[in-house]
Amino acid sequence: MKMSDKLISAEEVEKHTSRDSCWVILYGNVYDVTEFLPEHPGGSKIILQLAGRDATEEYDPIHPPGILEETLKPEAKLGRIDPQTITAASEPEAKEEMEEEGPPPMESLLNLNEIEEVATKRMPEKAWAYYYSSSDDQISKSFNNAVYKDILLRPRVFVDCTKCDTSTSLLGHKVDIPIFVAPAAMARLGHPDGEAGIARACGKFGAMQVISNNASMTPEQIVADAKPGQIFGWQLYVQNDRAKSEAMLARINKMDDRFKFICLTLDAAVPGKRELDEKQNFKNATRVASGVKTDDEPSRPGGGGVGQQLFFGTASDLTWKVTLPWLAKHTHLPIVLKGLQTHEDAFLASRYAPQVRAVILSNHGGRALDTAPPAVHTLLEIRKYCPDVFEKIEVWVDGGIKRGTDVVKALALGAKAVGVGRAALFGLGAGGQEGVERTLEILKAETETCMRLLGVQNVSELGPRHINSSKVERDIFNGGAGLDTFGLWDQVKSKL
Repeated sequence: MKMSDKLISAEEVEKHTSRDSCWVILYGNVYDVTEFLPEHPGGSKIILQLAGRDATEEYDPIHPPGILEETLKPEAKLGRIDPQTITAASEPEAKEEMEEEGPPPMESLLNLNEIEEVATKRMPEKAWAYYYSSSDDQISKSFNNAVYKDILLRPRVFVDCTKCDTSTSLLGHKVDIPIFVAPAAMARLGHPDGEAGIARACGKFGAMQVISNNASMTPEQIVADAKPGQIFGWQLYVQNDRAKSEAMLARINKMDDRFKFICLTLDAAVPGKRELDEKQNFKNATRVASGVKTDDEPSRPGGGGVGQQLFFGTASDLTWKVTLPWLAKHTHLPIVLKGLQTHEDAFLASRYAPQVRAVILSNHGGRALDTAPPAVHTLLEIRKYCPDVFEKIEVWVDGGIKRGTDVVKALALGAKAVGVGRAALFGLGAGGQEGVERTLEILKAETETCMRLLGVQNVSELGPRHINSSKVERDIFNGGAGLDTFGLWDQVKSKL
């Protein structure tokens, strides 16, 4: 009999719950993960909380298939759990199964707030806390949406609004709506359809999807059912171990029939303090002391949480001078820089065209630096100090989009496309793929209604004349352009 075929009792597994001997059950197999404890990106405490029991439910939504085989040595698989030894007593945290009430008809949900409300009731608390959380006092998250309410629309009348075309092009690729799904991690935390379900929903609406570096499915799985011509981008968090990032870039390069650009995220060099997410890390604190870690395990800031776990190993030493040339060596795909929050950085990015083809103005959904500006402020800064940026690269935005009127206002300010992240995840949580479809359906319909009532037939017609942003303009940065004396400008000039 092979060791991997050996039957192991639940009672035996329950004996191995320390950092000196740690066993877990995954997919019916028993694994000795003791040696892996200090290497786990989420820290040893996360595994120790699950030691001696079945960790499949917690493990499966977070880790793409194949990670076990890539990470653990073959001898770590000790055998199969003996099903005859599994009893209610051996699962101390088992809950009585309750008949789950199904979701309401998706067509009965009329706006994104209603979808979020349903998702909040249906998703596991851990998933909701990770998706909903933002940093510190959540000021940036709240302001991302509130700022759109201070921009007024200027409708024109006696205009034929029979036709309405929401299609546009992004990096030269046609899309049917100017709304894309921004990179949003761990989709299977909220629903088994995961990122693949989001991709299928995007396919139905001709929408672009930027897939998270921390997706809970492999890129191959996510794009497997994509429609011909469907557009994807791959988000990249550069790792301290550059070889890992280079291997992923090589993998994406081979799928350039699907992936049309690399989205380099810059607004989260270190993780923000997301207290709601971190609180979830203490739910099982009675099993393992909060300070427990292996002797050779690096210290981790904060209380942990999904966000802290995902960011562990992410590089914080990226620079214009070094990182963009490094990317040029490892991918032929265009680069989109995500997370710009000042006109100076947008100006610098435009000087790196054509390698850099677009930027996403974003404060990471309010999940990184609290009180950082909303994308609307940065849009207005660019219009004021360096409007030629709009002619050299595409400018996209994300953060705070809840209505089609928000979409139209961003486009009128010069954005080429508008991203939604949480909205897609909450749609998934509310009803799987169907919930994401309903999310996109609502935003598309609201955008069309807004355009028609403004007297606009095509997205390309939208401009500053369709809005009154004077109330917001009073609050944007007023310290001067500073482009001639900006510190990195000399580095840029040397490359032109």
